[in-house]
Amino acid sequence: MTPPALHWLFETLAYLVAFRVYLALRRREGDAVTDHSRWSVIAAAALGGAIGSKLLYLAEDPSATLTHLHDLTYLFGGKSIVGGLLGGLIAVEATKTIIGVTRSTGDLFALPLAIGIAIGRIGCFLGGLSDRTYGLPTTLPWGWDFGDGVPRHPTQIYEIVFLVVLALLIARGRAWPAGDRFKGFMVAYLSFRIVVDAIKPGVTIALGLTAIQWAAVAGVAYYNRDIVRWLRTIT
Repeated sequence: MTPPALHWLFETLAYLVAFRVYLALRRREGDAVTDHSRWSVIAAAALGGAIGSKLLYLAEDPSATLTHLHDLTYLFGGKSIVGGLLGGLIAVEATKTIIGVTRSTGDLFALPLAIGIAIGRIGCFLGGLSDRTYGLPTTLPWGWDFGDGVPRHPTQIYEIVFLVVLALLIARGRAWPAGDRFKGFMVAYLSFRIVVDAIKPGVTIALGLTAIQWAAVAGVAYYNRDIVRWLRTIT
């Protein structure tokens, strides 16, 4: 199979597996949200995630986006996981306010997201240079040649390993207060992206950070009260 086909295969598999994990968790743990509210939240997450993913992708390289404004292949050809997560978060919180849902609705999605993103990153790794998720050149012994003869940080593998560990922690965190499983996933993943994207090629927007890193910083800042609360329980 060609790299693009492998990427598509694992991306599709990621969605399927993540949804199956979500259904299994819902059967096992239950969900106090009504069916109508639940599907409203899921629809909001899907729509907001799609929009956020596309917008942040276009913001990654503003000059390239302006150059390709009339190139539909470019405009619709990429997406951002960070943008998808934050776009989904914004849409879900807005929808919950409109329909009057006050309880946390994200905990059942934390583990499926971690597993789904990890599976999707396998496709990114197999996609090679065309996927543009590889790292900067490195002299480390595990540097990976994606096809141009240059050993690079296999940042997709770094992310897969991180997500596997995070998924195990989430799966064992059943005693967490309501909402903390999802919040913990978001803070952990966004913090990881701030760090790992520093060794990826990208266009810096301000203070040496890319658009994705700035979006991740904003996402972590959104949970500042929860982070302070967690730190207080530790100390």
